[in-house]
Amino acid sequence: MRVLPRASFGALLVVALAATPALADSAAAAPCDTPATHRVSQVQGAGDATPIPGQTVRVEGVVTGDFQRTDQLSGFFIQDPRPDSDPRTSEGLFVFARESFKDVKPGDRVLVTGKATEYNGWTELSPVSAVDVCGTGTVTPQPYTLPGDGLEPVENMLLTFPQPLTVSDTYNLGRYGEVTLAAGGRVFQSTDRPGVDPAADKRRSLLLDDGSTRENPATLPPIVRLGDVATGLTGVLGYGFGQYRLQPTQPVPYAGSNPRTPRPEPVVGNVTVASFNTLNWFTTVGSRGASNPQEQQRQLAKLVAALKGLDADAVALMEVENNGQTALQALVDALNAEVGAGTYAALRHPNPGTDVIHVGLIYKPAKLKPVGETSSSQDTVFTRPPLIQTFRRVTGGQPFTMVVNHLKSKGSCPAGGPDADQGDGQSCWNATRVKQAQALLQIVDDLPNPIVLGDLNAYGEEDPIDTLEAGGLTSVTKKFVPEEERYSYLFQGQSGELDHAFVGRQLLKRVTSATIWHINADEPRVLDYNTEYNPPDLYRPDAYRSSDHDPLVVGLTLPGGR
Repeated sequence: MRVLPRASFGALLVVALAATPALADSAAAAPCDTPATHRVSQVQGAGDATPIPGQTVRVEGVVTGDFQRTDQLSGFFIQDPRPDSDPRTSEGLFVFARESFKDVKPGDRVLVTGKATEYNGWTELSPVSAVDVCGTGTVTPQPYTLPGDGLEPVENMLLTFPQPLTVSDTYNLGRYGEVTLAAGGRVFQSTDRPGVDPAADKRRSLLLDDGSTRENPATLPPIVRLGDVATGLTGVLGYGFGQYRLQPTQPVPYAGSNPRTPRPEPVVGNVTVASFNTLNWFTTVGSRGASNPQEQQRQLAKLVAALKGLDADAVALMEVENNGQTALQALVDALNAEVGAGTYAALRHPNPGTDVIHVGLIYKPAKLKPVGETSSSQDTVFTRPPLIQTFRRVTGGQPFTMVVNHLKSKGSCPAGGPDADQGDGQSCWNATRVKQAQALLQIVDDLPNPIVLGDLNAYGEEDPIDTLEAGGLTSVTKKFVPEEERYSYLFQGQSGELDHAFVGRQLLKRVTSATIWHINADEPRVLDYNTEYNPPDLYRPDAYRSSDHDPLVVGLTLPGGR
């Protein structure tokens, strides 16, 4: 969990109890004889904020979650074991009191004196002037089912979630100890497929935190993949950075419901082609990609493992450094060192463009023979021009043409104009991507059996994809990959397909299968090649989290030849 700065704790403890006559009058009594002035539910109130902000109160409750260490939340949760009759009022409070003030443990019955505060949307007691342990008590976790009627009425309470909750985001698992879970399965981008309701997805989602304020904590939560499931999750419901956060009070009961696969699902055909975004494979250290030589070797090992696992006859590559053949050839050399000298060869891009990255294409000379020269497009609509190459199997038969693309990204939005974010879920530069798709349609008109593939930076129901489909191309993954498996990228906790393969009517007859190998989008980034933050013992020179995009594989059964 991330933490917002608070005022000096020492200064906060200077509270004039004499300003509260009811409390001052009982100063001579034993601490546990000083009764509560308010119930927890009265401090919480029936609305989004405490109805008595700034008022010093004394409340009684049972400790349900202890996070007092300064590297945790610097406080603990209490709950009134005798709920009131109003379902709108929470029975829990967070007490901002470090263990150096008064150490408590779950099950302690405590009387706490402090000021009712709304801290960036979180109702709590802060500052605190007294914490008195006065026995023990029990609180039974309240069952809660997502999507519920809202979490405000159970803020700070001990909850249990009896339903299976699916891991839908692990982006900040290593950085802040955060994992997002969702009822009803993973969450998809609203522009990737029909029937997605973002508002409903938000209600069925829950952020699971680690009870820590540490960035890059030394002790991480369990390393899980998207699609894994937790059932019977139990914890206290805090709040921070604009959203509710469940802090577990018991080990999280994960089940590995989405196991890794050592290689892609087999595809049928006599030719296999693949597409893979390498996430900035650069031989120039410290520009993009690796920031030091060690990272570069770690990145290279993972990319080689992924390409080796794909074992495709031809692979379209994106985000390769645009430095002539240097970066592309270095990747091929490392791959051939693993799979055999001369197994793969790299084509030279005749018009790589002016961007720092460009697309590339590698192939197996023993399986495929280039037909004609490698070509591209001179259309200025492309900042990363496509690479175009026709192949035929070395034994002869029907040719096919790979058109490798990396369309304009969704980032670095302009302030205005048609390429600004229109608020329709397609982000910025959508108008340019549509123009690029239109240009691709003109290109493929003159090509034998084209397959348009690569990172199109557009989800499955966005305008550029609609443009290609309206122009007579068919999405291979939409036709052959089950909908629940049709994703290649994760952004802000939403899965979707940015990496595509489209074919014309004639080649569609020759497509016999397709798959997406989920080695990256489902994996937390803490497992990648970076050394700045990732614990060294987590790194493996394998294919998993070799990039942030999943590779896709297409099987073709081409007639003719031997």
